[in-house]
Amino acid sequence: MHHAVSSLRSALLIGGAVLLAGCAAKDPLSQPAVPLGDFSLGYTIVVADDAKLVPPSRSATAEEWESVLKAALERRFARYEGDKLYHFGVNVDGYALAVPGVPVIASPKSILVVSANVWDDAAGEKLNAEVEQLSVFEDLTGDSVIGTGLTRSKQEQMHDLADNMARRIERWLVENREDWFGFDPEAPAADAPVAPAASGVPAESISQATLGGPETDSAAAN
Repeated sequence: MHHAVSSLRSALLIGGAVLLAGCAAKDPLSQPAVPLGDFSLGYTIVVADDAKLVPPSRSATAEEWESVLKAALERRFARYEGDKLYHFGVNVDGYALAVPGVPVIASPKSILVVSANVWDDAAGEKLNAEVEQLSVFEDLTGDSVIGTGLTRSKQEQMHDLADNMARRIERWLVENREDWFGFDPEAPAADAPVAPAASGVPAESISQATLGGPETDSAAAN
């Protein structure tokens, strides 16, 4: 967890020019989903009990983070209807939600840091050997380049961060789609089959092993 908070603090120190240079265009859900092979979403388990607030920041409860992030993940990944089920285990490591009244020179940006695992339902095990830690900033627009403390509510900031994290997790899956989801880049596009029913990995196992050490991996696979 110390590593997670250190990553969060380091990210908050990135200058505004760097953030602008790395800001990606929005990927609206109205656009076609990037192919993910046989992927279809099963459980989405989000845990935020140990999320660390890095000041200056507005405060959010674990329940608020769990609700907004779970909803964002389900909105984005409900578009996929492959013939195998996969589950998400996501732990919210830390966050900062920009506050009003901070001088422009400080201009904090909202940020969210999570640790994520992807589970194969049929195999009953994780696909990623190591927990994947991911971080995202809020979107930068004309009114948010100097921070959103004065221009957005806490709920708007969280919604934006959750959508960006869902998009970031999708990009992580796309990077591994050939190994994890049997994606064939040479295969012609085909109609997506009907998503299967859940069967293999109990949701409680994913919740208990969200961060997935060796002992929890073994317990969840049995």
